[in-house]
Amino acid sequence: MNFNENLKKLNLQLPEVPKALANYINSVKTGNLLFLSGGIPIRGETKIVGKVPTETSIQKAREASEIIILNRLAVIKEKIGDLNLIQQIVTLNGFVNSTPEFTDHPLVIDSASELLLKIFDKQGKHSRTAVGVNSLPLNVSVEINLVIEVKNQNYSTHSP
Repeated sequence: MNFNENLKKLNLQLPEVPKALANYINSVKTGNLLFLSGGIPIRGETKIVGKVPTETSIQKAREASEIIILNRLAVIKEKIGDLNLIQQIVTLNGFVNSTPEFTDHPLVIDSASELLLKIFDKQGKHSRTAVGVNSLPLNVSVEINLVIEVKNQNYSTHSP
C-alpha cells in the first residue's frame, strides 16, 4: 500500500510543516518510535478556536482534528522522508477544549482516527485517548499528539 498515493486519492495535500510555538520541537525519535508533540488546528492564517460545543460546533471541531492530522503527517514526512516508512500509528491522544457538561469528546477525535484509517488502512489502527480539557493553547478547539513506529531505523539523516 502506498500511503502517498492514498493522500492523492483522498484529494489531500500536506501543508507546510508547522513551526513550534514555544520551547519544544515537533518530534523526537528513539529507536524506531517517533513521538510527535501536540498539534493544533492551524491552516495558513486560520485556526479553529473556542470551546466545543458552545463556541465551536462539533462538526467544526471534527474538521480541526483532521487539520491536525495533516499537520502532524507533514512533521512525520519531514522527519523520516517518506510516509511509506510508517510501520504503524501506535497511539493518538486527543484533547478537546470543551464546556464542563460536554461528553462527546470521542466523537470529535473520531474524525482524526477515521482519517488515519483511510490513509494507512490497518497500519492506521491505533490506541487512543479522547478527553475534555478546560483550555488549550491559543484557545484552539482541539490538540492531538501521536506516536508512530517507523519501518526503517536509519531515518536519522533527515532534519532533527
